Amino acid sequence: MIRIKSGKITRKRHQKIIKLSKSFRGSQSKLFKTSNQRVIKSLKNSYADRKKKKSFYKNLWVNRINIFCKLNYINYSKTKDVLKHKKILLNSKIISNLCIFDSTATKRLLVTNKNI
Repeated sequence: MIRIKSGKITRKRHQKIIKLSKSFRGSQSKLFKTSNQRVIKSLKNSYADRKKKKSFYKNLWVNRINIFCKLNYINYSKTKDVLKHKKILLNSKIISNLCIFDSTATKRLLVTNKNI
């Protein structure tokens, strides 16, 4: 039987992992075993953080709208309810950006709904 050597394939796989770990500190960017562990952990963390990012921004937008409502003596939950009943289809991100960049238009949008 002929002996099959997989040196080229193994080296290519190792170099791929080491390339992914370029920015890590110390042996975690040089040695395969430690860099492989670090790459696996960093990929897990990046996956989890992509999921966390969505809830973080949703929370940020709601807080911005709530602060704007408090400054104008409006209840946030009632405002969302009135916008829903009037079929105004603006999501939290858009309303949040309106609160920051065009406060007069937002005030007109939210204050007119205050009396309803």
